[in-house]
This record gives sequence, structure tokens and C-alpha cells, in this order.
Amino acid sequence: MKKSKKILKWVWTIRHFCVIILAERYSTRRIILEKIAVIDLGSNSARLVLVEILPNGHFVVFDELKETVRLGQDMDRDGFLKPSRVAQAIKTLKMFRKLCDSYGVEKVYAFATNAVRRAKNQKSFIEEINTVCGFKFKVLSEEEEAQHIYYGVINSLDISKAVIVDISGSSLQLICYNRRNIIYRENLPFGTITLTELFKDPGVSPAEQMDNIYQYVYTQLSRVEWLKTLEPDYQFIGCGGAFRNLARISRRVRKYPLEMLHNYVLSQDNFNTVYEMFRVLDPEKRSRIRGLGAGRADIFPAALACVKSVFDLTSFEQLTVSGYGVREGFMFNHAVPTTIEKPISDILGYSAYTTMYFSDVNIRHSEQVCMLSIQLFKQLRVLHKLPRFYMKVLRIAALLHDAGARIKFYNRYKHAYYFILNSNLCGASQREIVLAAFVAQGIRSDEFNINEWNKFKDIVTEEDLTAVMRLSVIMRIAESLDRTMNSCVKDINCDVLGDSVIMKTETEGDCTLELKDASEAAAEFARAYRKNLEII
Repeated sequence: MKKSKKILKWVWTIRHFCVIILAERYSTRRIILEKIAVIDLGSNSARLVLVEILPNGHFVVFDELKETVRLGQDMDRDGFLKPSRVAQAIKTLKMFRKLCDSYGVEKVYAFATNAVRRAKNQKSFIEEINTVCGFKFKVLSEEEEAQHIYYGVINSLDISKAVIVDISGSSLQLICYNRRNIIYRENLPFGTITLTELFKDPGVSPAEQMDNIYQYVYTQLSRVEWLKTLEPDYQFIGCGGAFRNLARISRRVRKYPLEMLHNYVLSQDNFNTVYEMFRVLDPEKRSRIRGLGAGRADIFPAALACVKSVFDLTSFEQLTVSGYGVREGFMFNHAVPTTIEKPISDILGYSAYTTMYFSDVNIRHSEQVCMLSIQLFKQLRVLHKLPRFYMKVLRIAALLHDAGARIKFYNRYKHAYYFILNSNLCGASQREIVLAAFVAQGIRSDEFNINEWNKFKDIVTEEDLTAVMRLSVIMRIAESLDRTMNSCVKDINCDVLGDSVIMKTETEGDCTLELKDASEAAAEFARAYRKNLEII
């Protein structure tokens, strides 16, 4: 009996790994290896994020819950977390416990940051929430918190040199990195809650209050010597809830067409518009601003004053908003433990593959289409004359062109367009994502939707329109050359001879369908490249 049980166990194990390998390669169905939760108990809010761990170190968020707890409120009087705030935190964490249990979460990373870190009753508070709520909380040190913020940002934004600014309810973190290594770190003991309480005065106007906060923060930041001596090529990255709210408000003010927070870029002028708008509004009107999260209306002006101080002390001309921070740092470290020592090098590739796993596309087919598309791009460069920038656009479109098929096979490229636009890809600018969406849509589209294109006129250029037309044709041919999804086309060699392009394919096996389907793109090729196409 024991022997047969052992045999069955080994059979199951082998079958399990075979299913994973096949699913990873051919994506017959999405494999979920594990469900984890990350709980961030901050000075202003408590947030629960529920995460599915997919094969090869990929992960996706599938649910979240956020509540305002204001743990940092009124702490400056005596250094103690107040009973009412503790009660609100426990009530919130009990809800988190219930949601974790309902999803069958296997591991919980629960951590507290600055408010709990500096609380005199920290020990009793942690013991109470661990006992009552069933979570094992860790109080992060300043260094640990900065490190996880850095992990979240560095693995999701393709920016080599930057200063990360994270504004919480009771602290302001500055993390300076170069070549993917932290070189400076500063934690200042004030945040949106503490600053709002410090400068609360019924006798002054909202504008005066913001001015007073700004002057105070500017003075404190001016003592950070390295901040004033940064080289011009450093960038400014904003991380945390305050910056996400800033991005939402800025998008509405600008009538920005994308609902994408990660890698959203504000110029200093864009920021100043939002700053001046809030400066003249009274608290009641501030609370009605669309895009401003509940529980932040009263403390958001303090966040704006902090951002303005950073702009005014440095030579930064723009701000990039990161949708990834301390929580995502934990996710990366869990899913890809190697990121603790070495950040992800191909951020776009990692993010695209996460999307492919999530959407159940045939990864082998997507890789083949991508390889053929890049080959065609390089070999037709003499005709299209597009810079290398567009090869990245082509890569995104090729890897994700089939993502829309899981919504509906018919009109799948139209669905791929919407899928890419809302994919929150990391390692790509929002302009690159928009262009990739149009390229994917144009693979087998009879006509280009110019009205849809005009929605993005503030993001794209006139040159981009021609590029999209030419890249779509490349994609159309590349996708056709893997029509049976068995990678029978191994290589392509293009010769430009007068008015014609001779496309020679190196094949393995029967590629009749592939060559026939690709040849049907000849008319589209002629319109885009003004050359006749022959595929042999």
C-alpha cells in the first residue's frame, strides 16, 4: 500500500510539472501556483492587495481593499497611537482577514511603516493586532521600507538614474539611485498628516496654509545637500498614494485620453496648474475635486507643497508617477527572489510575459510572430526608414496581438487594441503603448479609424501615423507566416529590386498555408511601401 501511494505521488508530481511546462509554452490554460496577500499598514491608510503567482516568477493583482485609518493622527502630542485610531485599524484588519480567508490565501506579508515605527506603544499594538486579527506583522525599519520602495520602482520603470520621492502620512522618503544601485537615502520625519496638523490654523486662508507648509518643507529639504547637486540627467519619480491622486487630477485637468497611472508624466507646468488650482480652493471645494481619493482631501495640499519644494530645489523639469511601490517590492521579492540581488533587466519583456500568462495566449506563437516581425523591421529599414524606437513598439504589438482572442475570436485585433491600452505595461512609455495598440488593431483591419487616433493627438505625432501603417503591414505578414502556429518559417531574407520586394523564406515542413496567407497582404504592402511584394 505504501509503495503504491509513493508511486501515485510521483506520478502526480510528474504530471503536475508536465502540465506547467505545457501551459507555459502553449498556454492551454492559466496556471496559478500560489495566492499571497500583502498588507501595508501606513500612517494614513491600510491597504490589502491579493496576488496570484503565475509560472516563471510572474504575478497579477486580482483584488484589493483599502481603508483610511489615520494611525499617524495626533501622535505628535505624546508619541502614542490613539485608542480610536487603533480601534479603526483593528476593525479594518479584521475585514482584511475575512477577505484573505475567502480566497484561500496561502501566505501573508503584513508590515507597518512610519507611524507604528515611531510609536511608543508599538509593541503592545503589534501584539494586539497579531492576536486579534491573526496576522504576523513586521515593523519595517527606515532602510527596509526604502529598499522595498526601490524594488517596486526599479523593476517596473526603465529609468536608469532617478530620485524616488514617497510621501506618506508621517514621513517623506527620498531615494536616489544610479545604475540600479541606491547611492543616497533620506527619511524626513514629516508627511501629509503631520504637516496638516502642524500648520492647522483657523485664522489663515487655505492659500496661506499651503504657503506656510511649502516654506517649511523647502527649508527642511534644502538641508539635504546631495539633492541640490544632482546631475541634469537625473529624473524625478513620485511613488505612493499622493502621487497617484496627483496623476488622476492632472489627467482630468489636461483631458488626457488614457486611464493609466503608471509611467504617467507631468511637466513642471502641468504640476503648477494643479498646485495653483488647489491653492485658491477652500477645503469644501477641494473635497469635490474628481480624482482625489476619499480621505485625502484635507491632507492633499500638504503633499502638493512637498512636491513643489522638490521641483524648486532641483533642476527637474518633469515628474514620472510610479504605480509601483513598497507593496510591489514585496511581490517582486516573493515571485522573483533574484530581484533582491539583481533587478529585472528586461522590464518590458517581463511585463509583457506577465500579460501573456494572464490572458492565456499561445506564447510559442507570440514569440514566433515577434521574431519574424523584428526580422522584417530590420530588413525593410531601407524602405520604412523608421528609427529604432519603433522596434520596441513592434515588439509590444507582436507579443500581445493575440490577447484579444480570449475576449472574442472575431474582431480579436480590435479587442487586442483595448487590451494593450489597458494592460498597464511596465518598461514602456504611454506613447509606445498607444502606438502598439494601433499596430495590433491594424493587423487585419480594413480601414483605419482616424477618429480614434485623434483622441490621442496630445500623445502621438504625425510621423507616428505613417509608422503605425507600415508596422501593421509587417505584423500582418509575420502573423500570417505562423498561421498554423507550428513555427515552420525559420528565417526571412528580403531583397529590394526596383519596384519589387522579394521575400525569401527558409522553411521546415509544409508552409503552403503560411505563404498563401502572407501573400494576400501584397495590396496592403504596396499601399504602405509603394513596392510590389512577392513571397517565396
